[in-house]
Amino acid sequence: MNRLIYVTKSNGNRELFEETKLIESLRAAGGSKEAIEEIVDKVEGEIQDGMHTSLIYTRAFDLLRSSNLHHAAARYSLRRALADLGPNGYPFEKFVAEIFKAWGYETATDMTVLGHCVGHEVDVVAWKEDRLDMVEAKFHNEFGLKSDLKVALYVKARFEDLTGQKFAFGGRERTLSKGWLITNTKFTNEAIKYAQCSGLHLIGWNYPHSGNLHQLIEEFSLYPFTILASVDGQTRRNLFDNGVVLCRDLVKYPGYLEDAGVRGVKADKIVNEARMMCKI
Repeated sequence: MNRLIYVTKSNGNRELFEETKLIESLRAAGGSKEAIEEIVDKVEGEIQDGMHTSLIYTRAFDLLRSSNLHHAAARYSLRRALADLGPNGYPFEKFVAEIFKAWGYETATDMTVLGHCVGHEVDVVAWKEDRLDMVEAKFHNEFGLKSDLKVALYVKARFEDLTGQKFAFGGRERTLSKGWLITNTKFTNEAIKYAQCSGLHLIGWNYPHSGNLHQLIEEFSLYPFTILASVDGQTRRNLFDNGVVLCRDLVKYPGYLEDAGVRGVKADKIVNEARMMCKI
C-alpha cells in the first residue's frame, strides 16, 4: 500500500494501518498464501482513513470464510469468540477452569472462601497433589478494555487475605499456592509491572509472551463453542445454561445439543463444524 492510512482501534486511539499485522493474523488463522494475498489486496482497496479496526476485521473474516477456509476463518474469530462468553462472565469462569483441568487440576467455580479478615468470592479454585491455586477471571466484552493497575491491586489484596488460611479441597486441608488474574483481553503496562513485582500471576490474550491465552487455547484445543458460525443466539444461551463452553464437548457429548433443543440436520452441522475446529 503506497498511501498512508490511519485506522481507529477499539479503544478509540488512531494508529497507522500496518499491512503486516493483517497478514500475520490471517497466517496465524491458517490462511493459505494465495488466499491471504487476495484478501489483503481487497481489504486495502476498501480501507478509508479513520475506519474502525472492527470493520476491517469483519471484512477480512468474511473474505476468509468465502474462500472456503472455514476452519481458518473460525481461528481468525477466536478473540471475538472469547468476548462472546458473556454478558455476565460466568461462562468465562468455566472456560478458565478448563485451562487448569488441561494442566491436571481438579476445579470448582464460583466459590466463597474465608480469608483472615473477610470472606471472598473466588471465580475458580484449582487443586492437585499438594497445590491449591485461586483465580480471579476478569471478563471484558470489548477488545479495547484492559485490566489495569487498580484491578491488579485489589486482586492481590484479596489473595493476601487468603494466604496462610487452610481450605478443604480434594479431601484434605490445603493452603494457597498461587493467586492468578486471568483476562480475555489485555493488561496495562502498569498492571504487568506491579504483578511482576508483587508475585501476582497474570494470563491475558497476549501475555505472557509464552503461555498466553491465545497459545493455551491452541495448545490444548480449548476453543469456545462461540467460535462456531452454525450456533445461533438462542442455542448459545441454552448451552451456557447447561454449563457448556467448549467445542470439543459438543463433539464428545452430542446430547448437550439435544438438551439445548437442537436436533437433526442442525445438530449434525454444529457437531461437524466443532469437529473440524478441534481436529477430532
